[in-house]
Amino acid sequence: MASNFYINQSIVIHHLKIGGISNSSVFQIGSAGVIKSLSNLYNTGNFTGPAPVSSAEIAQQQQSDIPPSALELPVPLTGSG
Repeated sequence: MASNFYINQSIVIHHLKIGGISNSSVFQIGSAGVIKSLSNLYNTGNFTGPAPVSSAEIAQQQQSDIPPSALELPVPLTGSG
């Protein structure tokens, strides 16, 4: 047997501070019967290409045992004839 709950709420918020929010965050005030997931990604900076390589990525590559040139070797193509 399904039950329906009807909740009448009056919520007053004088000050609200949110330290951080991410794509998987849920912020709820009051009661919700169902929370549906929603994800919207926007290009608010009008970027047209990938982000530049970060200094952390460069440092990680420099500390790697494999030299960067070994990761970018061309593969020779052989043809018949």
